[in-house]
Amino acid sequence: MSLDDFYHDADHPDLPMTPMGIPDWDRVETWDLEAALLAISTLLSTGRCEVPEYDISLSRRVGSKVVELGDARIVVAEGIFAIDALQPAIDAGIEAEGWWLDRRRAANFSRRLARDLREKRKTPPVLLRRGAALYRAEPALRREAMRQGFRPTSMRAALATLAG
Repeated sequence: MSLDDFYHDADHPDLPMTPMGIPDWDRVETWDLEAALLAISTLLSTGRCEVPEYDISLSRRVGSKVVELGDARIVVAEGIFAIDALQPAIDAGIEAEGWWLDRRRAANFSRRLARDLREKRKTPPVLLRRGAALYRAEPALRREAMRQGFRPTSMRAALATLAG
């Protein structure tokens, strides 16, 4: 489940702003934690839930979609705010683990930029500035994730655990 689908719309009141005058999408206040936890809880308890469909290029929700658990026993929730969601999920009674995928920062930057350009998430200059900021912030994000109870793992180990 992509936690990015739970961003607030750009016209949501009181969004934190960057010095460039646009919402600071890397701040947790731009995101709806309660709705994300409700969706995950509903999915785990009923096997299906409805989640918003968020268009990052438009900075707004453009609809919704149904997510079904099917035969799966695990929900993988990913996104920049997973760090902020782990303890609240546990506090809400959701059995949760935090995994930090330990990968090279340069590779993360390249993958993120390629994805964001392909999906036309924002203009190239915005994507480059945001990508550079995330590159610089990644060591601090990793430290915060460890402080919040995440454990470092390789992509290979994570996939092996999920496959098992």
